[in-house]
Amino acid sequence: MSFRRLVVATLALTVAAAPAAAQRSETAPVPSITDRTQSLQRMDGLLPLYWDGDAGRLLMEIPRLGEEMIHYIGFGAGLGSNDLGLDRGALRGDRIVKFERVGRRVMMVQPNYRFRAESDNPAEVRAVQDAFARSVLWGFTVEAATGGRVLVDVTDFLVRDAIGAAEILAPGTYRFDPTRSSVYMGMTGAFPTNTEMEAELTFVRQPGGGGGRGGGFLEGVGDVAATGEAASIRLHHSFVRLPEPGYEPREFDPRAGYGAVSYQDYAASFTEPMTRRFIRRHRLEKRDPNAAVSDPVRPIIYYLDPGTPEPIRSALLDGARWWNQAFEAAGYRNAFQVVLRPDSISPLDARYNVINWVHRSTRGWSTGGSVDDPRTGEIIKGVVTLGSLRIRQDYMIAEGLLSPYASGDETPPEMAAWALQRIRQLSAHEVGHTIGLGHNYYNSRAGRISVMDYPHPLVTLRADGSLDYSQVYDDGIGEWDRVAVTYGYQDFPAGTDERAALTRILDEAWAADLRYMTNQDIFTTPQADQWANGTDVAAELERMMDVRRSGLSRFGERAIKTGAPMATLEEVLVPLYLHHRYQIESAASAVGGVGYVYATRGDGERPVWRIPADQQRSALAALMRVLRPSELTLPRSALDLIPPRPPGYGASRELFPRYTGGAFDALTPAATLAGHTLGLLLTEERAARLVEQRMLDASLPGLEEVLGRVVDASFGAPAQGAYEEEVKRIVETAVIAALEGLASGADMPQVRAISTAALRSLQTSLSGRADAPHAALLAMEIERFLENPEEPLRVPTLPTAPPGAPIGEPALDWLR
Repeated sequence: MSFRRLVVATLALTVAAAPAAAQRSETAPVPSITDRTQSLQRMDGLLPLYWDGDAGRLLMEIPRLGEEMIHYIGFGAGLGSNDLGLDRGALRGDRIVKFERVGRRVMMVQPNYRFRAESDNPAEVRAVQDAFARSVLWGFTVEAATGGRVLVDVTDFLVRDAIGAAEILAPGTYRFDPTRSSVYMGMTGAFPTNTEMEAELTFVRQPGGGGGRGGGFLEGVGDVAATGEAASIRLHHSFVRLPEPGYEPREFDPRAGYGAVSYQDYAASFTEPMTRRFIRRHRLEKRDPNAAVSDPVRPIIYYLDPGTPEPIRSALLDGARWWNQAFEAAGYRNAFQVVLRPDSISPLDARYNVINWVHRSTRGWSTGGSVDDPRTGEIIKGVVTLGSLRIRQDYMIAEGLLSPYASGDETPPEMAAWALQRIRQLSAHEVGHTIGLGHNYYNSRAGRISVMDYPHPLVTLRADGSLDYSQVYDDGIGEWDRVAVTYGYQDFPAGTDERAALTRILDEAWAADLRYMTNQDIFTTPQADQWANGTDVAAELERMMDVRRSGLSRFGERAIKTGAPMATLEEVLVPLYLHHRYQIESAASAVGGVGYVYATRGDGERPVWRIPADQQRSALAALMRVLRPSELTLPRSALDLIPPRPPGYGASRELFPRYTGGAFDALTPAATLAGHTLGLLLTEERAARLVEQRMLDASLPGLEEVLGRVVDASFGAPAQGAYEEEVKRIVETAVIAALEGLASGADMPQVRAISTAALRSLQTSLSGRADAPHAALLAMEIERFLENPEEPLRVPTLPTAPPGAPIGEPALDWLR
């Protein structure tokens, strides 16, 4: 037989034999769990584990098929990049799962709890279950079985890219490499109510994928990993027993300040809403529900990361413990406790609420998240992530405002006290999210009412020109926080009309102007804002500009310590120059703003109204002050101190952008602030509200009036000297860009028409100006735009301001 015929025959026999071999494997007796695991290391618990050290395989026993439990994923070890967002201790979702056996396979299934039928009729329940797809998340092969118990190999389930991290890693293309990945036994174990497993996953840069470092000022893998060639992170999986029976869900009320779980109940009467909503909260019960004050059946305990250094550690413990004040107000004694986490406890262990101290290469958000029971809203585990660089940013804000280094060698104690007080508040804030609360940005007449606000340092100007920062941050829980915890956690005696009691809690709070408004409100109403103080948004902006001007007048080498490169003055200058950036946002919300409450029928509240004309015009006047050239220029004394960056101190996104190459740019700070202000004031939505409010009430400012004020404040602004003249030209360019954006991009036709008319008027007024080159360029741009408004704008793109986050870039994620 020829070699070719031998190969063909051999292949034919192999193919013919394959189904028979597979059939023999499928019909071969399944070994008992004892036989299969007799030489393996056993870890007993909810789902017992067996470790095969020689093969590097992890096996898991499922004692009861069909039993529902919670599964969630988190990061055992992160990447250290705020831009890429893979942080140690952070969670990536939770869900209910169960295991079902089908022949030699075990399916991990996620039931669909978004659609339910809360009915005693099994057929009605089944009809809804069959109408909406469930999800089979994984299929395991049965390794062994004893009675109803099944053993599966979970190695491949763990050692995989379960969260799509390869798509997140940048720049370049990264691929998960299973040959460099393995089960991580250091954080793998089983306990009576939970089983914890972890894997180290390695992602490898593919050929042609770039250097692994970020472009511009964005971080890449190569900026934070040991090398951009490969990055290894640890992914943690938790399986957790469902909570014990006895938890009573509490109905959601949008006025109460809680996040909600919701689902559609198809068994509800057609005369009632289908959507059911419950607040998210921990289980907490009084030992004596009839007592005004009682110890809890089981306290809520949080564990602080032992890797936190002093004095930050003590500050974080103090701040998190503030919440016990709120639980005391709700009638509990020692119900909320915060202690240092022992090294023996994994921060991802499902049994413990944790506060993690997380390092990144650049500053980033701190967050508060939780693992919840999606059926009821009960919080199973709270997870706080605190970025370690936040305290440095707050310290630098103080340096810029105070310029405190007279000799250059001192460490003023008030600076550390300022920064540590902010860290206390941050700890309380993020813990508040993990007990169920959302941001409260309401501007109350009662003052600072909640640690769930984003606080701006309260620095005021004394009559002698010095700065008073004695009340820079609050020290303790807010009055609203007491109300919210009472609403969510009060344990009522038997026979109490709970709905009436909860309504009474909110009614009494509202009467004291303790109310709730959150992220969705800050762009629509001046009743709510972030990183702001006071209730009069215009007066507060004027006050903050006075504080800012005072700080700038003193700014100099005393803002840095002896031995620091003079170029590093710019790092301190940035937050000082932008001191009022979030109050600008707050003031803008009054223009075309709407007043309202989360009203319900029958509560007697006025649901909605327009912000009075005098308040809108006062806010507009304060915003026009921001655009004055005299407010946008920097003191010459500061400009004469900042040289180009020395070696080892390269540019970063924390600095102002440059038109001037390596040299400090005196104009781009003005360009960023002018663009920031106009970008907040002249939005499409605000412009449309201005059109409508003028239509409904002729006393209120309309879009024509606002655009006229903007044009007068820019093209008609006084300018003293060449520096202010150039700044004025920058503001004019920013106004043209903003008007063209409205005229070409607004959805409302009236906004386009009014903005176009403003551009035509400007085109006429630009002819004959003394600064002919600049005026001619703007006139040419307007002419080009009017001829073809669909073409991309040709106005030079204004540089953007350095990032505000985590000092407060607007965010929709209410957990931040």
